[in-house]
Amino acid sequence: MAAASSDSIPSVNGAWVYSEYGKTADVLKFDPTVAVPEVKEDQVLIKVVAASLNPVDFKRALGYFKDNDAPLPIVPGFDVAGVVVKIGSQVQKFKVGDEVYGEITEKAWENPKRFGTLAEYTAAEERVLALKPKNLNFIEAASLPLAIETAYEGLERAELSAGKSILVLGGAGGVGTHVIQLAKHVFDASKVAATASTKKLDLLRSLGADLAIDYTRENFEDMPEKYDVVYDTVGQTDKAVKAVRESGKVVTIVGPVTPLAIRFKLTSKGSILEKLKPYLESGKVKPVLDPTGPYPFSKVVEAFGYLESSRATGKVVVYPIP
Repeated sequence: MAAASSDSIPSVNGAWVYSEYGKTADVLKFDPTVAVPEVKEDQVLIKVVAASLNPVDFKRALGYFKDNDAPLPIVPGFDVAGVVVKIGSQVQKFKVGDEVYGEITEKAWENPKRFGTLAEYTAAEERVLALKPKNLNFIEAASLPLAIETAYEGLERAELSAGKSILVLGGAGGVGTHVIQLAKHVFDASKVAATASTKKLDLLRSLGADLAIDYTRENFEDMPEKYDVVYDTVGQTDKAVKAVRESGKVVTIVGPVTPLAIRFKLTSKGSILEKLKPYLESGKVKPVLDPTGPYPFSKVVEAFGYLESSRATGKVVVYPIP
């Protein structure tokens, strides 16, 4: 893709916007006349090629963190893959024409951006971005940042290391698919177990799970085996603490927290993506895309409806973005 010259960057662009809180189906509207964001000195302007959806997007739209939110109207979206078309005066890592990806909001729960990634252009700080791995297309790259960074940060906080065992709750979801792969291939876990519904057990095994547990048929918390780490992506710390060894750790990203479990919120860093680049480029760690996608830019509301149904496997991606 040729680099854009600054005079070819439009002043307005098409973006999905909501001006009040509520269900995405009710509040999300397409606006072809949204101002393209200004670039601060530490930011780059990205021509968005693909973006992925995350549960945090629709929870935010419902007003879950309106106390800390940017003022309405809001362009949703955290994950992006695209091409740098303009750089701020202090940017050193990137140049115009670079293919980049990242989760553009450093702390999504504390200080979310007003202008997200479901737009033709978006701005992001260079520290939250990384160069796109050459072997991944934009759809694959857009699926990764929030999910893989969350998976990585949780495993670090749980102190997973070589020789330890782990149980992943919700192994087929956006984060869970990466927890399995990172636990196996990056952190060298001795045993990776994961839960999913019957149809998704083969996927868990293909990602590296040694034991795939069908939660519709078995209660993992009643099984005799206990684990060094339990990574909960579904909000079941009350059960997770029953499956961990006495000296082990439970981490969660959602729901109420039972004592002994740690809940954390991601701090987005391009450096995590850079650290994982060799694993992505070697194919040891792979993007997992929901088979119903990608959804074209005109079908963002349908894409959210599908994600909100809790049926997604891996990530729901929006592409192409004009």
